[in-house]
Amino acid sequence: MTRKPDGPLRKGWTTGACATAATRAAWQAILSGAFPDPVGITLPRGETPQFALVKKETGPGWARASIIKDAGDDPDVTHQAEIIATVRQASTGAGISFHAGAGVGTITKPGLPLPVGEPAINPKPREMMTVQILELAAEFGVRPDVEIEISIPGGAEIAQKTWNPRLGIIGGLSVLGTTGVVIPFSCSAWIHSIHRGVDVARATGRHHVAGATGKTSESAIKAIYGLPDEALLDMGDFVGGMLKYLRRNPVPNVTIAGGFGKLVKLAQGHLDLHSSRSQVDMEKLAHTAAAIGADTALCDAIRTANTARHVLELCAAQSVDIGNIIARQARETAMATIDGACAIEIVIFDRQGGMVGRAGRLETPSSP
Repeated sequence: MTRKPDGPLRKGWTTGACATAATRAAWQAILSGAFPDPVGITLPRGETPQFALVKKETGPGWARASIIKDAGDDPDVTHQAEIIATVRQASTGAGISFHAGAGVGTITKPGLPLPVGEPAINPKPREMMTVQILELAAEFGVRPDVEIEISIPGGAEIAQKTWNPRLGIIGGLSVLGTTGVVIPFSCSAWIHSIHRGVDVARATGRHHVAGATGKTSESAIKAIYGLPDEALLDMGDFVGGMLKYLRRNPVPNVTIAGGFGKLVKLAQGHLDLHSSRSQVDMEKLAHTAAAIGADTALCDAIRTANTARHVLELCAAQSVDIGNIIARQARETAMATIDGACAIEIVIFDRQGGMVGRAGRLETPSSP
């Protein structure tokens, strides 16, 4: 995860906001013969941004406009992407329809907010674009019968850096944004992807899902259970966000996999495991070690250890099984958070993918 810079951060605009503004510009060009540039829209919470246009193209019954996305200071993979809206007049009574152009994905798995086969243009951006079409149609006295195609050059390549392929969104990016505003380092897109991952797992009948803090632990737990991609949740540091959503939308069996340092934090009651928002309490860790037989010298060494990884090495050298006790404590935190909605297992791995702690071992869940 990119480190949050110091000082005030600049907000940005979502892909959905850019698509909405480009759609308004193209539709207005069809109706009036001229593109508004810059084009202004009103977002759901009242913000009124202005967007400069890049493309301004017209033909018989159609117009195309594009905007370069500015995500502000957020480390958004779609920052500086070109968001293109092509609006075409449709037959009378056709209404408003949405289409995926190049670089915008198509939904291929159930459980997402739109049906299988639909372009990955989320409901709120669709609503925002619809408002613009209806507003201008009323102003010019015409019927709102249009086709809206959104495309993002290079979107298929950018999408490989997102969770879209795992969620069954194939061929490109999603057009997202419930408010139209990107709050830097809010991690809302990450948490959103965790929620959608749970939804897809439930919709595809999965009985077992796993959330991992990183790639090593994800690969290791996938190998243990033979889990398919749709059963793997991109939890990262957001174990609390995953567990709280699972509490409301349960899957019978849940494995939390991670490195020792991250899961020590969970054992100590933290639900956000990022280094900027939680720290390992070495004093507590020393008390935990003492409770399972660590001598005074080892406990003193733990208190002054540089890292949790160092603690694990110190304990291993003296055959003090701290991994399993941390796994049990982490499971207690997780169980309290999920409030009995799911069976919980904790598995701790070292940096090489070797298991160093486990609690709440699941009977190998039956497929799927």
